[in-house]
Amino acid sequence: MAQSANAHQPRLVQTAHVLAKVHGASAVGRFNAAVAVRITRIVGTMYCAYVFTLVALVALPAAIEQGSPTVLVNWLSSNFLQLVLLPIIIVGQNVISAAQDARAEADHETLTALHTMAQQQLQILEGQNEILDLLKRQVA
Repeated sequence: MAQSANAHQPRLVQTAHVLAKVHGASAVGRFNAAVAVRITRIVGTMYCAYVFTLVALVALPAAIEQGSPTVLVNWLSSNFLQLVLLPIIIVGQNVISAAQDARAEADHETLTALHTMAQQQLQILEGQNEILDLLKRQVA
């Protein structure tokens, strides 16, 4: 058990480390990941939510003109909610992700310090065992 604790090396896993596993390490995989991240960063802004709100509102007068509750519900669900909520949800996910990343880095620093302390304690215990063994040999 002491050997495995001594051999363990803490590591910090970040988003950049995981991208190759998700999309592959090939040029196509890197390209796909870059495009997906870029589009998500653009769509995942409150500015995009505001633009989508304006786009959805363009169709509102036509929906009201129809006078049918079904058309209004259709406009609300398919035009407004889907267009506007998508970027807002992405923004919320980005905020949550940033908080999780900050906690993960803080936890990594703490665990690395604890690992270092545990290694030092194991070295001290090994030294104490050597002293006890020497004392046993002297008494015997």
